[in-house]
Amino acid sequence: MTTMDADTTGGTAPTAARATPQPDSDHRGDAQTVTDNAETSPAGGTHGYAQQKDAHIKRLRRIEGQIRGLQRMLEEDVYCIDILTQVSASTKGLQSFGLQLLEEHLRHCVADAAVKGPEAIDAKVQEATKAIERMLRT
Repeated sequence: MTTMDADTTGGTAPTAARATPQPDSDHRGDAQTVTDNAETSPAGGTHGYAQQKDAHIKRLRRIEGQIRGLQRMLEEDVYCIDILTQVSASTKGLQSFGLQLLEEHLRHCVADAAVKGPEAIDAKVQEATKAIERMLRT
């Protein structure tokens, strides 16, 4: 049986936030990281998300719980449509998180580049555009 929890878009979706991770199902090392040779931090030394870091971590943990819930649902032979509902909630949660992070990047990193001059702003706008393109392809 799954529990219902609010997803990041205000709806409800089954979640496994309280589920304990299984050692053989932890695939964190399997994920690939995508970068565009971006700076690790702007001249100010902080990232745009720094002020919201704790909230972002909490949000990602909720999404992680939703993904673990998907694994559990398959193990428990849950009805396909219920699993697809959970996939949708997890996807929307990640998209919402990505959009928030993009907004913070624009407000902080791109705005910082604007002060540095036209070359810096062009580079940051191009970087943000590539990030938006990747998000739209998903």
